[in-house]
Amino acid sequence: MEQGVRKSTDEARRLLGECFLFHGLGPEERKELTTRAHIRRFATGDTIFHMGSPGSSMMAVLSGEVRISISSPEGRELLLAILQPGEVFGEIALLDGKERSADAKAHSACSLAILERREVLAFLEHHPDAWPRIVEVLCERFRDNTQHVAEVALMQLPARLAKALLRMDAERKSTDPRSGRGQLSQRELGNLVGAARESVNKCLNDWQRRGVIRIEDNQLAILDRAALERLAH
Repeated sequence: MEQGVRKSTDEARRLLGECFLFHGLGPEERKELTTRAHIRRFATGDTIFHMGSPGSSMMAVLSGEVRISISSPEGRELLLAILQPGEVFGEIALLDGKERSADAKAHSACSLAILERREVLAFLEHHPDAWPRIVEVLCERFRDNTQHVAEVALMQLPARLAKALLRMDAERKSTDPRSGRGQLSQRELGNLVGAARESVNKCLNDWQRRGVIRIEDNQLAILDRAALERLAH
C-alpha cells in the first residue's frame, strides 16, 4: 500500500515537472521545485477555491479538468476556462499572496499538484533565472482573459460562439486522448460566451441545418470549418 502511494506521488511529481510552466528549468531545478509540492485529489463538482478567498498557493492540473469562472452577485456566471493536464492556475497568488480573482471547481475528478507561495518564492530566490518563465505565463493568461472579455463585450453571439467552438476544437486536438476531455453542455457554452442557453441552442440548431456542424449524442462536430471561421469574424 505504502509503495503504491509513493509510486503515485512520484508519477504526479514527474507530471508536474513536465508542466509547461517549468520548461525553462533544468532537470535538477525541476526536481528541487517539484519535491516541494503536495498532491490533492478532488471529486467532480468539488470547490477548489472561491473568488475572494485567501491566495497562498498555485496549482498544476495533473489529471482531469478544472473549471475557472467568475460570478456576479446575481448569480450569473462567466466561464473563463476549462483547464487540462499540464496547465496551471492560481498563479497570481504566487506573486502577491492576495485574494483569489476567480472561482475554481473540479470539472471532473482531478488530481492537482499544489505549490505553496512561500516554497516557490524560496526556490526563486535561489534560482532567479526562472522568473522570466513565470512572467511569460502570467502575461499569456492576462492576454487570454483580456481577449475573452473583449469578445463577450464587443462581438455578437454568433461570432463569440464560433470563436469558442474553433478554440475548443483546437484544444481538443492538441490534448492527449487519454485525458478524457469532455464536451461542454449548451448551458456551459452559454456561460463561456456570456449568453443564455436558449440563445446558444437556437444558434447551434441553425448551424446544424446549414451543415456547418453536427450534434449527435451530445457530441458536437465541425463539418464546415471554413464557414465557421467566416462566422467568427
